[in-house]
Amino acid sequence: MSTVMNIADVQNSPDTRKLPIDKVGIKNIRHPVRVRDRSGGEQHTIATFNMYVDLPHNFKGTHMSRFVELLNRHEREISVSSLKDILCTMREVLDAASGHIEMSFPYFVNKTAPISGVQSLLDYDVTLVGEVSKDHQVMTTIKVVVPVTSLCPCSKEISDYGAHNQRSHVTVTARTRSFVWIEDLIDIVEAQSSCEIYGLLKRPDEKYVTEKAYDNPKFVEDMVRDVAAALNQDPRIEAYRVESENFESIHNHSAYALIEKGYVPD
Repeated sequence: MSTVMNIADVQNSPDTRKLPIDKVGIKNIRHPVRVRDRSGGEQHTIATFNMYVDLPHNFKGTHMSRFVELLNRHEREISVSSLKDILCTMREVLDAASGHIEMSFPYFVNKTAPISGVQSLLDYDVTLVGEVSKDHQVMTTIKVVVPVTSLCPCSKEISDYGAHNQRSHVTVTARTRSFVWIEDLIDIVEAQSSCEIYGLLKRPDEKYVTEKAYDNPKFVEDMVRDVAAALNQDPRIEAYRVESENFESIHNHSAYALIEKGYVPD
């Protein structure tokens, strides 16, 4: 004869503090994902997920296990295209008014060196953010961190020999009106840098990138303005945040600049 156990559901117990919670959920859970690339292929990678919902003032807690169940309910490897469905299902399963998902993963682009033509992979940090609001509006944004070279205009102007340069991280967070490839955003940033970077260079390539950067000096302010100007010309881009951090080679600090247009989530 079986016995039925009554296990208390503490999360569903009432809370008397009358304080709603804006975001509650899980962070830093990893799961396989599939990402289509512009070349027509598909990358299999591992994404780190942050998943949140709101919690009304009258409930003590949310059901944390349901976030994990939701990831495993879909295909073994989640595709980027399924993010919107997961977001809306999460809100329904957890009986929440709003939801928020962040999916961060490394993305690889096969790059060709400018002179020798040797090919190598370069990795970029990508984050997709999905939000569903209390009025059921869904908003998605894409965030890409693009490493580039920047060369100091002031150093070039005042120095008899050469100029100091640094590796810079330009971060673009964009809300789009229509589909945009990850590579499209990467191309916009790299075109506005002193010079793009590569995973593998031969000596003729190293000469080329050194001289290209010298001929194209950029302050951190120039970088964000030029990238923002290019985004303003792209009708697919509705809102954006452009950040540049230059890891200075002659200082023990970074230079930083930011331009925003419209609202994009943090």
